Formats: sequence, structure tokens, C-alpha cells
Amino acid sequence: MEKENEPRRPDPDDLLAEVKAGNRGRLTVFLGAAAGVGKTYAMLEAAHERRADGVDVVIGWVETHGRQETEALVKGLPVIPPREMVYRGKVFREMDLDAILQRRPQLALVDELAHSNIPGSRHVRRYQDVEELLAAGINVYTTLNIQHLESLNDIVAQITGVRVQETVPDRLLEEADQVQLIDIPPEELIERLREGKVYVPHQAEKAMQKFFRPGNINALRELALRHTAQRVEGQLDRYMRVHGIPGPWPAGERVVACVSPSPFSAQVIRAARRIAAGLRAEWLAVYVETPGCPPADDNRRDQLARNLRLAEELGAEVVTLTGDDAAAELLDLAHRKNVTQIVIGKPLHPRWQEMWRGSLVDKVIRGSQGIGVHLIPSKAGPRAEQRSEAAGLRRPGPPSWPYAGAVIAVLLVTVLGKMLQPVFDLINIALLFLLPVLFGAARWGRGPSIMAAILGMLAFDFFFVPPVFSFTVTDLRYLLSFVVFLGVAIITGTLATRLKAQAENARYRETRTAALYALSRKMAVATGLEDLLKTVVRTVAETIEGEAVVFMPGADGGLMARAAAPSRPEEWLDDNERAVAKWVFTHGQLAGRGTDTLAGAEGLYLPLKAEENNLGVLGVKLKHPERHLAPEQRRLLEAFANLAALAILRLQLAAEAQRARCLAESEKLRTALFNSISHDLRTPLASITAAVTGLLEGEGVYQPEARQALLQTIKEGARRLNRMVGNLLDMARLESGMMQLNREWCDVEDIIGVVLGQLQELLQGRPLQVAVPPSLPLVRADFTLLEQVLINLLENALKYSPQGSPIDITVRGEDKELQVAVADRGAGIPAEDRERVFDKFYRLHSPRHVSGTGLGLSICKGIIEAHGGRIWAEPRPGGGSVFAFSLPLNEQPPEQIPSVREGEEGDS
Repeated sequence: MEKENEPRRPDPDDLLAEVKAGNRGRLTVFLGAAAGVGKTYAMLEAAHERRADGVDVVIGWVETHGRQETEALVKGLPVIPPREMVYRGKVFREMDLDAILQRRPQLALVDELAHSNIPGSRHVRRYQDVEELLAAGINVYTTLNIQHLESLNDIVAQITGVRVQETVPDRLLEEADQVQLIDIPPEELIERLREGKVYVPHQAEKAMQKFFRPGNINALRELALRHTAQRVEGQLDRYMRVHGIPGPWPAGERVVACVSPSPFSAQVIRAARRIAAGLRAEWLAVYVETPGCPPADDNRRDQLARNLRLAEELGAEVVTLTGDDAAAELLDLAHRKNVTQIVIGKPLHPRWQEMWRGSLVDKVIRGSQGIGVHLIPSKAGPRAEQRSEAAGLRRPGPPSWPYAGAVIAVLLVTVLGKMLQPVFDLINIALLFLLPVLFGAARWGRGPSIMAAILGMLAFDFFFVPPVFSFTVTDLRYLLSFVVFLGVAIITGTLATRLKAQAENARYRETRTAALYALSRKMAVATGLEDLLKTVVRTVAETIEGEAVVFMPGADGGLMARAAAPSRPEEWLDDNERAVAKWVFTHGQLAGRGTDTLAGAEGLYLPLKAEENNLGVLGVKLKHPERHLAPEQRRLLEAFANLAALAILRLQLAAEAQRARCLAESEKLRTALFNSISHDLRTPLASITAAVTGLLEGEGVYQPEARQALLQTIKEGARRLNRMVGNLLDMARLESGMMQLNREWCDVEDIIGVVLGQLQELLQGRPLQVAVPPSLPLVRADFTLLEQVLINLLENALKYSPQGSPIDITVRGEDKELQVAVADRGAGIPAEDRERVFDKFYRLHSPRHVSGTGLGLSICKGIIEAHGGRIWAEPRPGGGSVFAFSLPLNEQPPEQIPSVREGEEGDS
């Protein structure tokens, strides 16, 4: 602990941060609860004041929204003209960042920090422009509404029902050099809306009905006020750290309650709660565990857990510290947290014990340095006062057998010393008596260690120092040796005891951390809810050496055991235990064995809560019912429950997100299908209907040529409908995975011939060039499906190329694959669309009217990939597009050997 008058050393990290920030510009944010509170007006007023002081001020961007008062303040300040940008055929005005950087003013005014820039700007968001100005050493004044803060986006949406799209990171407000809160009453803001000073009248009326309601405005004002107050408190703490001020500064009240394993500590907690409520202050409950004084038995451990849980229930922030000096740790926390009041229990032990051990209360009062200390007397009777201590930091004395062990150890060393006396001198023999001291300290603690030191000194004097077998000492120098020996023994014993306690604490923390890490790692790889729950119950059962079970709501609304370890929990999960689990699930509170609620249960039940939702219940049962869970075990179980709840919530949210994606995809597919085929279905149907109607109504009127043309129209329309329905059915088969390949050895030249025969009418008037090498190998594929692929590619080439332009079909085999390409002389495909053309319902923008559903190329991709091949689009040299696909040639076709039947027929 620092001395009372010793100044605290400034924090070097904070000093370094200030030095680094010296070359950056200073950011001032005018923060408001909502639009219309006067942020821009206040910023311009402050800018005029700075300009009057001789500061070079320019306006980088100010949005007046047509308000006369604001426009009047703009006059008299130099303005950087905005730059104009064209986006989607419209001209937009944006802040000219480069002009401001070139001008390099001392102060730049940049309104609306959360604004999104027009696409094509250097930065996507305006706050990034501001960051560049600050990095260049230019000071910036800017404005921001509290609803645009990223961390408050969900809260604002919940309050107002409006999701704010433009947000800024919290770090901008946290790193700002100054935040000025601009606030007006809700009534005045609503009056300004009615007067048209914020929005135009029709927008103002709509805004008052939805966003600018009095309740919404008050909630946003509270958010702005709280955020500003937290920032001021953070600035105060940082200032105290940078300047080495020990504090506390009573700018705001903060209360600390000292908690111990004593049952009387509950009185201290309740008193601190009353004091904090009267002061309207935050309060903390602090427990300091020292190496020599941890809670020794299960009763004190349980009592400590109950005290800490009581503090949590009363609204305290619970803090657990570990240190050699409880008073020093407590005061250090008080100075760091800017505490103004400390509440501590009055000591109940006799006065003479304070002379031996020191008084915690005296140490706290002496080191308080302006902190108020409240001493709470116990209301217990004298007998209870003799049994317990309000401070709760003294460990009960160990049982008698460690002291007997210390006596035996000293006797053994004495016998060993007598045996070695002819060989060693007295100095070496005296060192042997340190062994029982160190052994006692490491094994039994400080008391047996000190007893071993005293007995060792007496035994050495009686058996080894002349005159032997007498406690008298002829050489007075031995008296100094005895004192030094006793001091060294006590110090080494105390250090060994402390080291043992620290090692135990470190081992416990390592075990707890390893268990939490192992569970989190296993839960991270769990893909399903059942795997996750099995992982949780196995880990919990192994940790507590007992049984664990997880309850979750069933289909009927009741709780059911979803996972257990060991796998047969029916032996102890009777109706009573299930009733306790149901109570925990309903109320979201801890209950069961070792608690104050339904303590008669065999198991301990913890709620699985995440985001205020009760997801289930974790139940545990020890193998030995007479044992109690230690507070650290209970805290570990609570950590397990929190991890499990978050993991369950993650899986549930993932499932909901998947369902939402499926619904969105289904809706998107339905909309795209409807939009795509509605026109393409009506067009051929309309032509068929018109042709049939003409034939029926004009029987005997049409010449044979006209009748033939109408019949041809009907045939073409029916063919288009058949092709469209076929594409839809093929896509449905591909999406459902029901398409089965009928592989056989095929000649690609035969497939091309069949396709050209089917498309003979469509290909009339089109020059067609087919290049197939003579020694082309056979390919094992589905003949009909490859025929479908070529038909779709040729139809696509016919649609997107000019009438009369040639079409090329090229086949070649290379690198164990067969490649087929269809090239046209159309307008070509932009580079960004070459992958998207194979998506469902995606159609290129074309000046020509092109019919179709946008499924043909998608079906081709599905068929080719089902064969293990690939399909792609690329530009054709000289103009046009090339659609190509490849098929693997991994297998060799069988040799053509005459069959036995053919041989028999030849012989006959």
C-alpha cells in the first residue's frame, strides 16, 4: 500500500497516449438526443466565437435544412464549396475532402457525422472523412444524434420502433476530445416540429406520429445524458491516472461493502445497500482472500457464497480480490474506483488479538485518505461474538494432529542429529532443525510451523549446546543464535505457508480456466443440440464428480430431460426433483440443495438463461450427499450454465436464421418465378389462343397458306410452352437432388447431330460451323441430358446474337477432358456478369426483346456439374460470347468384341 503522503506515480501508458495524440487534430462532438435540438446552431455559434479569437475556421459541410436562424449563422464564415458527383443519372453534392486538406484550416466544421457518402467517394462514411482530417492535424467540430451510435442501435429500435441505418462506431465518441450535450425539453422540440423548424409540415406531422413522441424523446434524452455522464466520469478517472492523483475525488458517491465468510457480514451488506440507496450511488461488495486466511471449512465457504449472492441480489457489483494484506487491497480498489464510502463490520475478537494480528479496521481508517468509513456493530449476543468475527478474515485453528506431527518431526531430527554429532559440528546440526519448520509450513500451515521452530530451538539447546541436558547456556553468543534461528524459522515457515496458499489458488484458477476452455472448445464444434447437451452434462459430471442432467421444454410445454451423465438419472429424478427444476425454469433463479430455496431437494438446479430468456435447467447431484459444493465450484457451475445457455441460444438463432434464409429464398424464388414466367407464359398462350380463335371463327375464310401460318404459330407457341415447362421441371429435379444420371458411352458427334435435327427450324438462315476432330474419344455420360445442355446453349446463342450471324460449335479433347464450346457473334457478356449468368432467373440486359425464364444456363450448370465437369463463359475474340463445358475422360471405353450370340448366328 502506498504511504499516506506519498504521491501516486502517473500512469506511463496514459502519458504515452497523450504524447501520441499531440499531433492529431482535436475532435469536438455536439451531441443531441434527436434532430432539431439545435446542434448545428450551437456548433456555428461556437465557430463564430473561435473565429473572433483569431482561429482560422472554415465550413466543410453544414446542412441548414432551410432554417433561417441557421443560415444567418453560416454567413460570415468561409465555406469550402462542395463537389458535385453524378450517381445513377442524378447530381449529388458532397463535402470536398481534398479541398479542405489542401486549405488546411485550424478548424473545420463538418455537420452530420453519421452521413453516408455517395458511391464513388473516397470514403463510404463521413466519419471516415473526419478521421482523415484529424490525422492531418485539423481540428473538427461535428454534430451527432445519440440514436446514430452503433452500440445503441438495438435499444433505439426497441424504443422508437425505427431501425437507424446510418451509425458510427462508439470509439469516435470515446476518443473525442470534447463532447457538448445539446438538450431541450420534449415540449419545446415538438413545438419546433409543429412550427416547421425541423422538417417540412407534412414530414413533421408524420415524424410526430412515429418517432418524435414525448416518450421516445425522453428515452433518447436519458440515453444521451447517461452516455455523457459516463464519458465525464471516464475523463475524470483518466485525468487522475495521468496526473498521479491518488483520489478519491467525491464528484459522485460510490460505496464499498467489506464482505467476509461471517454470518454477520449480511448486516454489513444490508447497511451498505441502505447507504447507497440514500446517496443514490453505485455500490460494490468486496471480498479479499489472503493466503493465510482463506475460508477453511465447508460451512464458512457456504456462508461466504450466501453473502456474495445476497449482495448480488441487492444490486451490488461483486468483486473478489486476492492479496497478502486485506486492508491494502481494499484501499487500492477504493482509490482506483473513486470510492467515497467504505462500510465494514466492527471486529468482535478480543483486544489482545489485535495486538498480535493487527486490526483491519485500524488499517483501513489510517489509509482511507478522505474516504468515509462506516463501522457497523454486530447485533449478535456475546456467545456468538466469541464464536465468530465480523471481519471474517481469521482462519479457524487447525486440528491437534498437525501439532503432534510437528512434535514427532522435531524428535526425529533430534535423534538424527545425535547420530550425526560425531561427524558434524553444531552449526550443521542446527540447520537440520529447519526441516521440520519447512515441512510443517508446507504440509500443515503456520501454527505447526511456529511450534516446530520453538521446539527445535529448545531441543537444540537441551541436547546439543553445552552444558548438555540443560536449558542453561554458558556461552551467551548462543542466545543470539537462538533468536536468529527462531526468527528465520518463523519467516521461512510463514513464506512457505503463503507460497502454498498461492500455489493452491493458482492451481484452482488453472483448473477452472482449463475446464471452461475445454467446455467452450467442445461446444464450439458441436453441430447439433443433442451433441451440445451431451457435451455439457459430461463435462459438468466430471468436474463435480457427480451426476448432471439438462432439462428443456418439450412439445407439450413441460420440462423433459434431454441429456444426462451418467445416462440413467431416473434413480434420483423423482417428481419432487422435477418440480424443483420446473420452479427454476419458471422463475429463472437458483434452487435446490445448498440454497435458500427448496433446499430439501437432492440436486442443485441452475437456470440456463441468455438474453433474459429461460432456455432450460441444469441439474447436478453429488455422489456424496453429505458434502456441499464449495463457492468456487458453484461459481464454476454458474459459468458452465452461462456458457451452455449461450451455446443453446446460438444454435437456436442459427436454426431461426436458417429458417429465415429458407423462407427468404423461397419468397425470392417465388417472386422471381412469378415475375419471370408470367409474361413468358401469357405470350405463347395468347398467340395460341388468337390462332385457334381465328381458325374456329374464320373457317373457310383463310387461304391454305394463312391456315398453315396459324397452325405454325400454334406449334411454335406449344413448343415454347413445352420448353418452358421442361426447364421448370428440370430445375425442380436439380434442386431436389432427384435427377439420376443414366450414364452410357456416347459419341459427342451423334449428340450434336441429334440436337441440330431438333433445332432445324430455329437454325434456318443461320450459318453454322461445326468442328469435330475425327479421332474423338467416347465419353461416359447421359445422352439425353447432354442433348438438353447443347439445346439450351444453342437457343441462348440464337436469342442473344443478331439474325443471320453465324454460330460455331467446337469440340476438342485435351488433358483427360472433353471440351465443347458454342460461340456467337452477339454483344458479349460484361466481365462482372460471366459468373452470374448461370444463376437461376438471371437474365442479361439486352436492347433486343429476349423471351425466356432465365433457367436454361442454370440447368446446364447443374447437369454438367452432376457429370463431374465444369461450365463457363468467356469473350470471343472479335466480339461475341463463348459458352463452353468440359467432361472428364477418366474411364476408357470397352473394346468392341463380337458376342457369342453373333458368332453362333454367323455359323448358322
